[in-house]
Amino acid sequence: MIENLTQAKLVLASASPRRKALLAQLGVAFEVVSADIDETVLENENARDYVGRLALEKCQKVFDGLPSGHVVIGSDTSVVIDQQILGKPENEEDAVSMLMQLSGRWHQVMTAVAIKDAHKTRQIVVTADVEFCTLTEQDCLKYWNTKEPQDKAGSYAIQGIGARFVKQIKGSNSAIVGLPVSEVADLLDEFGVEYWQF
Repeated sequence: MIENLTQAKLVLASASPRRKALLAQLGVAFEVVSADIDETVLENENARDYVGRLALEKCQKVFDGLPSGHVVIGSDTSVVIDQQILGKPENEEDAVSMLMQLSGRWHQVMTAVAIKDAHKTRQIVVTADVEFCTLTEQDCLKYWNTKEPQDKAGSYAIQGIGARFVKQIKGSNSAIVGLPVSEVADLLDEFGVEYWQF
């Protein structure tokens, strides 16, 4: 059982500072509880199923550790190109390889959200398309040395220095960062969670 929560009805099952900031934009009171799960891609698992499964597993793991009466949101984001999931880079070489794959091309960013209370569970996947400018290996190495891409799916952060590489996007900017704010607001309505409480 997870202890020391305040009276906030909503719990975000993520330690991501980006998701925390995006959820806070809605003016909702919430707690943060990190969900440590195995993020290995299953054999023959496509990207949409993968992000959906991880969001649900994070949500369920935190929900199972809480007292009754809470609503839990879990989320996961993946960068996808040619149906290949690009996770967080293992090292400089891995990051450069990923970024060069994205260079001069469109790719997809998929963010799944799962939300659960004692009565129901809902799940959505929001996909946005991102076009990168053409990169050189030198660009990628300079970016790696900023340390920003080291813990980012696809080795870049659109809300940070990585915006330099983005020519255009089609879809939700907040979903690319890690939480589709408009869609989350609709889910909070459905679960009776008040926001606009600035």
